[in-house]
Amino acid sequence: MNPMTHSPAAHPRAAATTRRSRARFGILALLVVGTMINYLDRSVAGIAAPSMSHDLGLTPALLGVIFSAFSWTYTASQIPGGVLLDRIGTKWTYFFALTLWSLFTGLQGLALGFASLLVMRLLIGIFEAPCFPTNSRVVAIWFPQSERARATGIYTFAEYIGLAFLSPLLFWLEHRYGWRALFGIVGTVGVLFGVVWALSFREPHQSKRANQAELDYIAGGGGVVDGSKQHTHFRWSYVGALLKRRSMAGICLGQFACNSTNVFFLTWFPTYLATERHMPWLKVGVVAVLPFIAASVGTLAGGWISDALLSRGVSLNWSRKLPVIFGLLAASTIVLANYVDSTTAVIAILCCAYFAQGMSALAWMIVSDIAPKGLLGLSGGIFNLFANAAGIVTPLVIGLIVNATGSFVYALAFISAVTLIGALSYIFIVGDIKRIEFDEPIA
Repeated sequence: MNPMTHSPAAHPRAAATTRRSRARFGILALLVVGTMINYLDRSVAGIAAPSMSHDLGLTPALLGVIFSAFSWTYTASQIPGGVLLDRIGTKWTYFFALTLWSLFTGLQGLALGFASLLVMRLLIGIFEAPCFPTNSRVVAIWFPQSERARATGIYTFAEYIGLAFLSPLLFWLEHRYGWRALFGIVGTVGVLFGVVWALSFREPHQSKRANQAELDYIAGGGGVVDGSKQHTHFRWSYVGALLKRRSMAGICLGQFACNSTNVFFLTWFPTYLATERHMPWLKVGVVAVLPFIAASVGTLAGGWISDALLSRGVSLNWSRKLPVIFGLLAASTIVLANYVDSTTAVIAILCCAYFAQGMSALAWMIVSDIAPKGLLGLSGGIFNLFANAAGIVTPLVIGLIVNATGSFVYALAFISAVTLIGALSYIFIVGDIKRIEFDEPIA
């Protein structure tokens, strides 16, 4: 039976008696792998940084620019990436984005100096921009509402766990074959997976693996299985109207703070261990796994705590905000690493801080709770814009601090201060978690 020729309500009796297929979980597996590659490609420069900066003559300040450059174009391309997604669809947007960002990841291995490396980082940022909007759309069309938070949590979990388990291999590859080969290998893997994506991904109404019972189940839970799209006419006035609401402004400031900690671990963390803590590079590769494991557990813990609070009668307001506030406050303890000499103590502090940062990633659910009907995409885009502004600012500030002082002491203090500001934003600015409503209808 071809699901393209039947509405979700067709043959209800047959659907009720037929065991549901599980094609949606195969699609989720594609998202998991794609998201792992996405984060590996944006963070592999941190693994290559010491030897790369030595060979290319990069100062800490210039290295900070290289780390930051990805976020310049990534942030600027959020809206264009969404427009591309609307115009050519999920399958080909993700294919072209994945293939091209992987290609330019590999080409970083051919860099001759600061300028050529900078160009590659800028191009990676452009082509990675559609990834998470596409992830969100795939979850919205392939999963009923009751499973979307779980599905989102699984591919978000993949961001950290992929780095955790693959980092030792990446450090070994860099040690054995050099940083240029490392970029080439990682880029090639991404290009090959692009082919797998193109051959495997289907919309629900095109899938030969999803039976009618599964399509009915998805549609009954609010998923779009028939290929139709809903459009809201974009107006720049909506951006200003959203940012004037304290709840939106507050969570955006909080997300900037949350992502500042994340960006430190994705960029400067290996260099911190090697230069500030004088760890051998292969040992860095083993030790660097631990904070990413902690962050992945924190991501799951934040969602579990929030749901547990809600099920015990705690208000939506506090069941959503408390894990985020606690996560931001606990992440600020990263500064304590400045005051201990033991390697074990340093790693324990960093693991606790990154675990807490993972908890505060729950803030993405708050966007769904407060976004006006019809503006979920725009609200998420604004929220993500502030998150990625941290990707621009934080590597630059840390690079300038290290360049000026020769130490990471004030860099960790900077991260700690920013996370405290984020916690205060949730406490004093965000206010009640409730859906924003405008006086004029959204067209």
